[in-house]
Amino acid sequence: MPFEWTVNPYRGCTHACVYCFARKTHSYLDLDTGLGFDSQIVVKVNAPDLLRRQLGSRRWLGDHIAMGTNVDCYQRAEGRYRLMPGILGALRDHANPFSILTKGTLILRDLDLLVQASEVTDVGISVSVGFTDPALWRTVEPGTPSPERRLDVVRTLTEHGIGVGVLMAPVIPFLSDHPAQLRATVRAIAASGATSVTPLVLHLRPGAREWFMAWLGQHHPHLVRRYERLYAEGSYAPKWYQRRITRQVHDLAQEYGIGPARAGMPRRITEPAEAAGPPVSEPTQLSLI
Repeated sequence: MPFEWTVNPYRGCTHACVYCFARKTHSYLDLDTGLGFDSQIVVKVNAPDLLRRQLGSRRWLGDHIAMGTNVDCYQRAEGRYRLMPGILGALRDHANPFSILTKGTLILRDLDLLVQASEVTDVGISVSVGFTDPALWRTVEPGTPSPERRLDVVRTLTEHGIGVGVLMAPVIPFLSDHPAQLRATVRAIAASGATSVTPLVLHLRPGAREWFMAWLGQHHPHLVRRYERLYAEGSYAPKWYQRRITRQVHDLAQEYGIGPARAGMPRRITEPAEAAGPPVSEPTQLSLI
């Protein structure tokens, strides 16, 4: 990972993306990694207070903090619990660099805080848009805002002076990887004003793999054997396939005038803080069933 410190105010995610690699983490709490992951959300209600305390410690070295690296911090529960304003306020007040990766349009609620923070520290924002096909979006990412609305987030943040990179993830083999689909997605990303586009091919770790393959068997049964062959060696697609997708997207990005660099993503941290580690949040479980 290109970072050592994260803040994850939620566990589980109502975005319900069928491919989400974080599904396995729900099993650590003896919770279901399928529908349970989509509907039973652990809320760390004291995360802002603990973060402010950590940032104020003399042992804290001001390292970069990444958010949205496990589940989305701007999922639906954030509308109710409003943890991110306190988190962003603490980071701003301590001028601590941070990054956010999100599919959520709720981030625009905190636009003023993001602008204020960007005036005193490094702020990296990335929005995840893997494809623009509306039919695919409705089945594979049923709890997320549409790709068009996510690209509107990019436009709005850009208009307010905050550069935004797009993580084009995941590129889904045989469903969103046709050259015409890649072109349409990169063209839409470029039109939104994104500073960069970074492709990431679907990976299927244990926990996510079983859930995704069950979805694939229901919606695209003719692809099951092809996936079994493509992912026969493990969680990741073959290197040749990943390189092909990366090359195609980078060529399209150059054609449309945006760079492939990983702008807006967390920088690598080389010196961990001397503290033993951040305090442990006291979670409460929110059931959305």
